[in-house]
Amino acid sequence: MNIEIRNAFANIPRAAWDALVGDGSAFLEWAWLASLEEAGCVGSQTGWQPHHLTLWDGPHLVGACPVYVKDHSQGEFVFDHAWAEAARRSGIRYYPKLLVGVPFTPATGTRFLTHPDSDRSRLVRIMAKALMDVCRQTGTSSAHVNFCLPDEAATLGAIGFTPRTGYQFHWTNPGWRTFDDYLAAFRSKRRGQIKRERQELAAQGVEITVDVGTDIPDILFGPMFQLYSSTIDKLYWGRQYLNLHFFELLRQRWKHRLCFILARRGGNIIAGTFNVRKNEVLCGRYWGTFEEMRFLHFNVCYYAAIEYCLREGITRFEPGAGGEFKYLRGFDASPTVSMHFLADARLASGVRNYLRQERAAVTAELMWLAEHSPIRK
Repeated sequence: MNIEIRNAFANIPRAAWDALVGDGSAFLEWAWLASLEEAGCVGSQTGWQPHHLTLWDGPHLVGACPVYVKDHSQGEFVFDHAWAEAARRSGIRYYPKLLVGVPFTPATGTRFLTHPDSDRSRLVRIMAKALMDVCRQTGTSSAHVNFCLPDEAATLGAIGFTPRTGYQFHWTNPGWRTFDDYLAAFRSKRRGQIKRERQELAAQGVEITVDVGTDIPDILFGPMFQLYSSTIDKLYWGRQYLNLHFFELLRQRWKHRLCFILARRGGNIIAGTFNVRKNEVLCGRYWGTFEEMRFLHFNVCYYAAIEYCLREGITRFEPGAGGEFKYLRGFDASPTVSMHFLADARLASGVRNYLRQERAAVTAELMWLAEHSPIRK
């Protein structure tokens, strides 16, 4: 077994990497991660220096994880800005740090990829210890593994990483076959509100369409990038992580994973959402609108996507981080886990104490949300 660091996905064989991903998260696939690098969205100029850990058995790639050296905490969705500030006040250098995860993508998935014919538990432990060694050897302050799987969290916890819990709102299908089945599950007040939101949009002559995979017309990629950019431009805290070149690369090499949901009025595109589908999971990523309209966001991002899931037999829809308004529309709070190793003992002790209290608060909030769901259980 041999650990090697690769500074670009161009230096990792695509077929070998994707063999490790298998049926796992689409965002771990070589085409998505390599396109981020090739388009310049990820790289030293953006504060995401690729430092990918690979594990080889002779000439065969048997394990890997996407690793980045970061000099900021942007685009991660597990927020550690307070830790960085605490380190600064204590005279501890926090940046650079190591991050294991998918840039700009708060979706849970495998972080320590292993070959399906290997002893996964053993390889995860080898790579986890190697990650700690890399942290010490490079002089980085810490290593963070965001949105990881339970078996990875258990292994990392056993060797000194500290867990952090959070939650997102996900839609899961308990057996509904139609949108009416989904509506019938709501308490009457919420059911009536959803009906009104859908009726108002229809009354204004808005048509919503779904284009999937290789059937997506090439001409739609330009407008979809413009929709993505429109949201960034409207938010004073918005940051444009992606560029048109990235969308073009996805058009060329990853179209089969995409699902575009677009709203039109009078034949003109007025809003849309960029989604990713793999197996029985749909992930909502980017939303934008050229025209402001009541309930347009809910209809395009959620109701049309849920209709698509019901029609296609998709059992889970993850629309991304944040947005408590999703909860009122039948998205349940689902826990997420990240794991953290901090090299400085003083900072590590303070973070452990903070996370212990945070986990208790998150657990209590998850219980409250489950008890007060607008969906009748």
